[in-house]
Amino acid sequence: MALKVREVNESRFKTRAMLTVSCALTLGASAAHAAMNFCAAPAMQTSERTNADPGVKALVKMVQSHVNDQPKARAKLHTEGTLPHEGIYDESVEAEKDLGLMRDAALAWRATGDERYLRLVDRFLFAWTTTYQPSFNPIDETNFESLILAYDLTASALPVKTRNAANAFITKMVTGYIADMDKQPRPLMGTYRNNWQSHRVKLVAMGAFTIDDRKLINAAQRLFVEHIGDNIAPDGSTVDFAERDALRYVTYDLQPLVTAALAARRHNRNWLPERAQSGATLAEALNWLTPYALGTKTHDEFVKSSVPFDAKRREAGLPGFSGQWDPKNAAELFHLAARLDGRYAPVALRLAPTPPAWLAVCLPLAAR
Repeated sequence: MALKVREVNESRFKTRAMLTVSCALTLGASAAHAAMNFCAAPAMQTSERTNADPGVKALVKMVQSHVNDQPKARAKLHTEGTLPHEGIYDESVEAEKDLGLMRDAALAWRATGDERYLRLVDRFLFAWTTTYQPSFNPIDETNFESLILAYDLTASALPVKTRNAANAFITKMVTGYIADMDKQPRPLMGTYRNNWQSHRVKLVAMGAFTIDDRKLINAAQRLFVEHIGDNIAPDGSTVDFAERDALRYVTYDLQPLVTAALAARRHNRNWLPERAQSGATLAEALNWLTPYALGTKTHDEFVKSSVPFDAKRREAGLPGFSGQWDPKNAAELFHLAARLDGRYAPVALRLAPTPPAWLAVCLPLAAR
C-alpha cells in the first residue's frame, strides 16, 4: 500500500514537473515568437539543403570557417570622426566584424539547422549584450542592426539567459535613443536631422519591432515620419546632399530608412509612401537618386562640402571622397529597396547582379 501511495505521489510530481516545464517552454516560445521575423527565409527542409542556392552555400561556407571563433566583445566602439589608426578605430572595426558574423551565423542556422551555428550566435550574442555599453552615437552603433537581426532569427531557440540578456540590451538601446531624440528642441537641427538621425531611427525601428513593444513601435513610426520631413525635401533631395555635396551621403541617409521600413513591412506597416507634413516621402528620395544610380546623371563628390572632415578624408586619400560618384555604392540600398517595391529591382540588378550574401538568404525575392 505504501509503495502504491509513493508511486502515485511520484506520478503526480512528474506530471506537475512536466506541466511546469511545458508552461515554461510555451511562455518562452511565445515571448520569442514576438520577434519581428525581419528575414523571410525559413529553415530549409532536409531534402532542400543539398540543392541550396549558391548564395546560401557561400554564406554557410564562410560561417563554417569561423565556427570556433571566440567573440571580441568590447565595452566601447568608436569610429565616428576618426581615420584608420586613430584612437580605437582599428580595434573597433575588427571587433565589429563579430556583429556581421553573428547575423550570418543566424542565417546559416536557419538555412541548415546545424546547431554549431546556433551555438556561435549564442556565444557571441551573450558576450556582446553583457559587455557593450551603449554610447548612443548612431555612427558608432549603426552596425548593431546585425546583432538585432541575429537575435530576431534565433530568439526561439536561444537559452533563456541569452534571450533575457539580448532583450534587455535591445530595450536599453531603443529606449535610450528615443529619450535622446525626444529631449531635443524642435525643429530638430544638426545631427538630429542628417544621416545620424537616419541611423538612430533604424536602430529604434528594428529593435522595437524585434521585441514587439507597441509603445516603442509607435514611437519609431512617429520619429520615422518626423525625420522624413526634416531630412528629405519634397523633390526627394536630402539635407546631407545640400551640406556634403555628395551622393555617398544620400545613400547614408536612405539605406537606414529603407531598412527601418523593411522592419515595419514585416508587421504590415507600409512606410515607403508615408508622407511627412512637408509632403516628402522615402519613395521620392529613392526616385531622386535613381537617375544617378542608372548613370543618366553624374556627380563629382564633396566639391562644395561644408564639413571639414570630408576634406581631411580626401587629403588622406580615402577612396570615394573625391572624383565622380560610383553608382555601385548604392547597390545594397537598391537591393534593399527592391524588397519594399519591385520597381527598384531593375536598378538593383543593374548595379549588382546579386544582392549581398546576407540579404540573398534573408529576403531572397524582391517585392512585387
